[in-house]
Amino acid sequence: MTALEALAILVAGFGAGMINAIVGSGTLLTFPTLLWAGFAPVTANVSNTLGLVAGGVAGSWGYRHEVVGAGPTLKRLLPMSILGAASGAILVIVLPPGVFEAAVPVLIGIGALLVVLGPRLQARMAQRRPDPIAASSRAGATGPTLALMAGVLLAGVYGGYFGAAQGVILIGLLSLLTTDALQRINGYKNILATAANFVGAITFLVIAPDQVVWSVVGLIAVGSLLGGLTGAAVGRRIPTTPLRVFILIVSVIAIVAFVAS
Repeated sequence: MTALEALAILVAGFGAGMINAIVGSGTLLTFPTLLWAGFAPVTANVSNTLGLVAGGVAGSWGYRHEVVGAGPTLKRLLPMSILGAASGAILVIVLPPGVFEAAVPVLIGIGALLVVLGPRLQARMAQRRPDPIAASSRAGATGPTLALMAGVLLAGVYGGYFGAAQGVILIGLLSLLTTDALQRINGYKNILATAANFVGAITFLVIAPDQVVWSVVGLIAVGSLLGGLTGAAVGRRIPTTPLRVFILIVSVIAIVAFVAS
């Protein structure tokens, strides 16, 4: 690895950490960069997954104020994300390559659509349910619905298997099934996606330790850590409407990238 390649990986890690904290899809920066640097796809995927955990932790920390009082909700949703990610990592081994990748553009598109329609969906849900999930979760009452828990489980499966743009899918899911504000949803997304990514990283570390390039992991970890903190600081200050537009733009880019690859 040359000095130029190392710098490119570090910068890509920063960009990925920043984008992941705000919306997701940061892998679209790091993975192609690793391929450009000459790493095999499997090695790039494994090393990238491990490195981006640091950025996820940083982004989650940056959004900690948005999820104050969310303990009861997270206690139910986190196990779903973890269980789903573990299942998805196992599917990497047992399923033929390309099974989930074929569905990626559709999943991202659905997630982006739910994000855009979020305000209308949330308004309708608030009319139907006088005690919305947002209020009940903060009060520690009923917590998340079974539909939301099942959705997070499936998103975790996707995250453990493939991972890219998992954030968009989670934001769309939470926009549909909760009445929380978008910034609070972003806080949930960061924690749930990071948990899924961590499980995937541990699984790869166990089943494919020979594919880990620790110098790459270190560069992406440092870059994504700084990017995650920066992304959280920026993302928390973006008004709701521009944030939805940004999420939509990233989603479209992600879909085009996957279709073209």
